Amino acid sequence: MTSSSSSPTMIARDAELEWLNSLLDAVRVGTPATAVIGGEAGIGKSRLVSEFMAGLGPDVRLVLGQCVDLGDVAAPYAPVKGALRQLVAQVGAEGALDAVGPGRAALIALLPELAASDAVTSGEIVITPGGAGSGQLHEAVAVLLETLSRDLPIVLVIEDLHWADAATLALLRFLLRSLGSGRLLMLLTYRTDDVTRGHPLRLFLSEAERDRWVERRELERLNESEVRALVATLIDDEAPSDRVLETVFRRSDGVPFFVEELVGIDGCRDEGFVPGTLRDLLLARYERLSDDAQELLRLLSTGGVRVPHALLAAVYRGGDEELEAAAREAVTYGVLVIDGDDYAFRHALVREAILADLLPGERARFHARYAEAYEAQAAAAAGGRRLAAEISYHWLGARDPVRAFPATIQAMREARAAVAYATSAQLGERALELWETVPDAERIAGMTKLELMGRTASQLRHAGEGERSLALVKLALAECPRSDPQYPRLLRDKALYQANMGRGGSIAMLEEALAAIPDEGADEVRATVMTGLAGRLMIEARIDESVEMADAAYELASAIGSARYASVAMNISAVSRASRGEVDRALVDIERARELADGDGAALLRYWVNASDLRYLVGDFPEAVRLAEEGLARARAQGVERSSGVILASNAVDPLFALGEWERADALIERALALDPPGPVRTYLERAKLWALVWRGDAEHAAEAFRRLRPAMGPVMQVEMQTRLAVGRVAVEIGLAVGDLSQAWRDGRGVLHEEVLPLAGYAEPLLWALARVIAAVRADPALVSEAEAAEIVGAESDVRALMARLSFWPTHPIWKAFVDAELTPTEAAWREAAERATAETAPRFLRPYALLRLGEALLDAGDRQAARDMLKEAFDGAVDGGVTAVQTRTARVAMQAGLALDGATHRDTRQGAAGVAGADEPADAVAELTARERQVLDLIAEGLSNRQIGERLYISGKTASVHVSAILRKLGASSRTEAVYLARATR
Repeated sequence: MTSSSSSPTMIARDAELEWLNSLLDAVRVGTPATAVIGGEAGIGKSRLVSEFMAGLGPDVRLVLGQCVDLGDVAAPYAPVKGALRQLVAQVGAEGALDAVGPGRAALIALLPELAASDAVTSGEIVITPGGAGSGQLHEAVAVLLETLSRDLPIVLVIEDLHWADAATLALLRFLLRSLGSGRLLMLLTYRTDDVTRGHPLRLFLSEAERDRWVERRELERLNESEVRALVATLIDDEAPSDRVLETVFRRSDGVPFFVEELVGIDGCRDEGFVPGTLRDLLLARYERLSDDAQELLRLLSTGGVRVPHALLAAVYRGGDEELEAAAREAVTYGVLVIDGDDYAFRHALVREAILADLLPGERARFHARYAEAYEAQAAAAAGGRRLAAEISYHWLGARDPVRAFPATIQAMREARAAVAYATSAQLGERALELWETVPDAERIAGMTKLELMGRTASQLRHAGEGERSLALVKLALAECPRSDPQYPRLLRDKALYQANMGRGGSIAMLEEALAAIPDEGADEVRATVMTGLAGRLMIEARIDESVEMADAAYELASAIGSARYASVAMNISAVSRASRGEVDRALVDIERARELADGDGAALLRYWVNASDLRYLVGDFPEAVRLAEEGLARARAQGVERSSGVILASNAVDPLFALGEWERADALIERALALDPPGPVRTYLERAKLWALVWRGDAEHAAEAFRRLRPAMGPVMQVEMQTRLAVGRVAVEIGLAVGDLSQAWRDGRGVLHEEVLPLAGYAEPLLWALARVIAAVRADPALVSEAEAAEIVGAESDVRALMARLSFWPTHPIWKAFVDAELTPTEAAWREAAERATAETAPRFLRPYALLRLGEALLDAGDRQAARDMLKEAFDGAVDGGVTAVQTRTARVAMQAGLALDGATHRDTRQGAAGVAGADEPADAVAELTARERQVLDLIAEGLSNRQIGERLYISGKTASVHVSAILRKLGASSRTEAVYLARATR
């Protein structure tokens, strides 16, 4: 009886193979897809992928990346680099650089060997705030794949994702979110039994499952009949007995690799062959090899799952013929396979079993050989492929910290150059652990221990590890004497990290840092601290202090020739001056900030963000959109549209809404949210989305979403007044729309009690919303508790007083007119508001709203014809402007008043929540029913027909029909059932 090591036929995976081919068919016509395949070790993931790849034709580009097991700190982007190098080999270096466009520098940072082919771009990636350099690199890879997939679909395979480094996972996460049009199929595999609690892949998988382009499947074990079929494909002659087959099934548990190993031991002659443990099974083939072959495999296992022939030859102590003989024997016995120029274990489990069998001294010697071989390769590469992470790993394995330390420092720098922040931070932490064991560590590292701690904390922050970065910088401060030059830097970093996490106290820390800077020789640090302090003072609306500090920072930055900090300081000064009413000067100064930036990416990004926001707040909506789109175009040209560009896209949203361009704004929001922006930017986007839901008539969904989002918004609101006021306004409007006036008041009243004067551009719209709450409660105090009613109605004077203090703001006349009209809802007041709403600086939705309220005032005055004209104009304006909430309320008001509006139907009364000025309760309409109509409504609720209603009330069926029609009109109902439902909702 003879057997083969692997089945020539794949068993029980036809459905999964068909699934992969169907995804590829969709990719061919332009729909990107990602298949994530999980399963326990030996279940057949690699076999499935191999079968799929074998079926690919020449009309597909196939690139394969293999994750490498280098312990806790893997080489950054290792599988991605391997795949991209294959892609470069297919299209040529120039072809790849041309395809990536403005991302050339980022691609070169990832694949340094491309620098020799690039005659245009050199230098490192420009890092913008928040670690956007990684975004630039991620976008470069996305653009490369998108561009090349236009010619041929690309299948990108990344195997063994459970070994992936943090940088690779971050890049793949970005690709999943951002690639919405390329002809790309990503095929990712991972071992489920390695993804334990706390494993970084768990978060990746949970996020991936929410993406519409991602499908995930786990391979199941084989059943008994499938195991029998697999055994039959492995044995060439006599079939084993049923008893042996039952034993194979029982001991393999249906795992295909174990089946193959069990059959491969002696061809399944009898059941006495079965090993007693999994380790014995995995080592069964290995132990039948010669001593030379076993030694080769032990050496190979130290290098990884696969090792290139050249590297293996460099670490092997025998001659070429001995190596080849030992390798051939291992291949013949099914332990190794040949994959191009690499030797690879047939399964990672076998490698792990052999590695675990090494003696301690043997393991250390083998690691040392690999470290020396990698050092030789690195020296020969002369700036090409980066290998410091591998060198560090193997010297650590060799238990030689003195030689591991410089390699770890170099690996940290290499990871930073490739903007692999998480990996760089991990390597920094490793270097800190080695520091005390290395003689003269400061000289070798080229920095002090405190500097290393500060840099590692910075990498942690860029990697999104806020808590760990803050903890490390606190530890550094505890070790740092106040007289040390690093002390103010560390204190500055702690303040900014803490602020980024939404925690207070940063201003005091920056003030302490500024006091700790020596009088001489530290002007650059002083400029960064002063600029940071000015920015925090601005964010917390301590405006006068912010202007003073920003002006001083500008003078210092200009004196030392720092264009970036001179621009940022001027920017902060301009925004702060605007906040206290010096708008004309602010608009001049912020353009000066642009000139001062002198092409600096970080300073220009801040310019576009603040300049577009300032234009929006003063009512210049077209210019606000233009500036945001100009910045977005620059981000696109620099290859960061999907990273830094997200911030600029968020700045275009509010002015687009103000212009009534709802669809454009919606598209920007959805696109930006899909790219998983930083916490503050996500808060801005979600807030805008909620506001649009309210005014477009979907208040219930807005309320539900706000309940879910409120906890995440809290930290940003705590430290940013503008966010606190903007979210507060939305919260109040949601409460108004759903009729929860008590919650609406609690969400907005904080603006009346701020310690400093609130930012006018954000505060005045919020005060208008609070005025609507006051008016609604004054009209019906029973809607809230007695104590709340007294508080709310009594706050009218506070609202008016704060509005008066904000009268310096350019758009104040608009908001004052609306606040006055809400609090004194006369015909004259609403005419004034409607007139103010025609200004170019007024958001477009205000005009139809003001006309609606004017129509209501005219109805109250008994002028039905004038009311009808106003309501018609309001309705048409709301329809044209897409303001569904106003459209709905206007239609209801008209129908309840018995006024016909051309173009308005019952459907208009039911499109969504109409509570734009206070909830439009069904009770309001029920109250307008006559006594007879209420009698008719009660009989409708009993299910009576018009004829039966007439008989019960001693009226004709025709008269009953007239009453029913009046009821439907007044309630805004489309059917008798809906009329009953609306009436019951008020009881």
